[in-house]
Amino acid sequence: MSSDEEHHKLSNEEIGEKQAEEGLEISSPQSSTPAELVDAINLVFGKQTHNRAIHAKGIVLEGRFLPGPSAATLSKAPHFQKVAVPVTVRFSDFAGIPTVSDTDALANPRGLAVKFHLPDGSETDLVIHSFNGFPAATTDEFRQLLIAIGSSGPGVATPTPADTYLATHPVAKSFLESQQPPPVSYATLTYFGVNSFKFTNAQEQVSFGRYRVEPQEGNQFLAAEEIEKAAPDYLADEIRQRLARAPIRLDLRVQISEPGDKIDDPSTAWPETRRLVDIGVIEITKVVPDSEAAERALLFLPAQLPEGIEPADPMIQFRNAAYIISYGRRHQ
Repeated sequence: MSSDEEHHKLSNEEIGEKQAEEGLEISSPQSSTPAELVDAINLVFGKQTHNRAIHAKGIVLEGRFLPGPSAATLSKAPHFQKVAVPVTVRFSDFAGIPTVSDTDALANPRGLAVKFHLPDGSETDLVIHSFNGFPAATTDEFRQLLIAIGSSGPGVATPTPADTYLATHPVAKSFLESQQPPPVSYATLTYFGVNSFKFTNAQEQVSFGRYRVEPQEGNQFLAAEEIEKAAPDYLADEIRQRLARAPIRLDLRVQISEPGDKIDDPSTAWPETRRLVDIGVIEITKVVPDSEAAERALLFLPAQLPEGIEPADPMIQFRNAAYIISYGRRHQ
């Protein structure tokens, strides 16, 4: 075990102890490897040699993050203080298919990744999606779901492996069947961080929470007749037209847990009665000149965190490792 692995293991153990003290529920660790998870994604969408294994189609933009007055009460992280920081933003469709139509069911949930460029030259990333939940409680379960779907193509006898899996996993079935219609814009969706983080402020007060990004213009979706007329790449065209008129403003919030909430189970949404802390505003001002080149170069790492924010859900570290593997494979 490397020194980094030892540090991550110790961090997770310490977090587990804190969760127990707070009365928060935790579960067993995963046994699948990040490489095996990427392989399972490739089984569904095909092996990618140039694009991301998942959320392959997207667009890259730039702007800034303006922290609000409540941000510092939650964390001593540098971008939660009073100074605005530049951000790189990527909106995306779900599938590992770069040509997926924006109106295809496989385009849901949409993704939002934000890279905060901190004052000291370092970076921290946020990677979330437009569904309040996840199809599996652990990476093991998620890999099993992907293998079941990837093994259930045309010509496979029924019940397919996917049919069998979904019959005994209602959370995964609900995730697949409860997605929203295509949005008017990437900027008219709420995005949810399904994994939990530990936040520590300057007074060493600790909170556990999940991110949420809400559009200031509200959630808006296409009507049935609009879906039929929409072009396959309408979302990228729409975001360019929207930014030509005015900046896009998204509110960044953190939903705070209460005792009994499941901290390491992203498949379970917390009650809407939980307190929301306003962290600030993500203001998007322009699309980068060459989005395709920028997408290929960008690597978002959910465990790349500054002092004051730590992973509380072990899946965060797992996702981090899987993203590095996917990045390496598309740059071979």
